[in-house]
Amino acid sequence: MLAENLELIETIGLNLFFLIIFFFIGMSIHDVMKKNNVPKKGQFVVYFVLFLGCAGFIAKGIIQFVWETRGIG
Repeated sequence: MLAENLELIETIGLNLFFLIIFFFIGMSIHDVMKKNNVPKKGQFVVYFVLFLGCAGFIAKGIIQFVWETRGIG
């Protein structure tokens, strides 16, 4: 049974890995900005760019899922 679901397990593990990495990147950026007294406007820009990076990975996952279910990819 494990061999049949190996690809699914790998996909879930990789997605969780990306989630954890983005969390740690966000925490480190937050720490650096607080220590250096970055203004609110700068913090907004940095968090917005980090969000766009996360949204890109989410969009890639959705597009990949849709293509695979339709038999395109």
